[in-house]
Amino acid sequence: MSILEVLNREKIMAMIRGLRPDTVDRTVEALVQGGIRFLEVTTNTEGVYELVERLRQRYEGQLLIGIGTVLDADMAAKSIDAGAQFIVSPNLDEEVISYGLRHEIDVFPGVMTPTEIVRAVKVGAKAVKVFPTGSLGGAAYLKEIRAPLDHIPMIASGSVGLNNLRDILDAGAIGVGIGGNLVKRQWIEAERFNEIQKLAREFVDIVAEFQAQSTGVLLSSSMVMEDPQGSGS
Repeated sequence: MSILEVLNREKIMAMIRGLRPDTVDRTVEALVQGGIRFLEVTTNTEGVYELVERLRQRYEGQLLIGIGTVLDADMAAKSIDAGAQFIVSPNLDEEVISYGLRHEIDVFPGVMTPTEIVRAVKVGAKAVKVFPTGSLGGAAYLKEIRAPLDHIPMIASGSVGLNNLRDILDAGAIGVGIGGNLVKRQWIEAERFNEIQKLAREFVDIVAEFQAQSTGVLLSSSMVMEDPQGSGS
């Protein structure tokens, strides 16, 4: 099963950005215990490359881990060397996509317009990240832009929360990137990791209900994840 197929099943990509190193482990563990199976760690997180390498080893078979806010080919190279299983960008950089293709790593570039979306796919992206979804109009924008482009897998990112997750999925997003609405900094600072776990479970339950209604089969978020790229990275 490919990275994209797993994302289409799991839907939620939790994003860690700028957390202190001493809080990352407990935060990630809370997310995993809450049923999260996709994690994006951004490059403006201290020690991101060493962190991803360590998390890959610890959560092999439980969590798919990528690096986000990858802005150029050099950052893409460092991300892949660190073991990133996918790369996410806030923008469309063709060199990053090309580098990922050469190393058989999926790159999800950030796009806003139909022109950017089509261009990203033409240069090799298997899916795009519609960003910032909230500022663009949320589910309504996603539904409109997918009308002529429904053959292109789209990940919604920006202002996705419990209040609009179902609408975003109904609009056709194959997955969502969720940062502060899930990885709440104030809870982390207060060491309320149990609250993050509970919130993660709420997001996962919405996805399970959506999948059940869409396919008639309730998918278990607690299953042991297969590695779509084998034992290596």
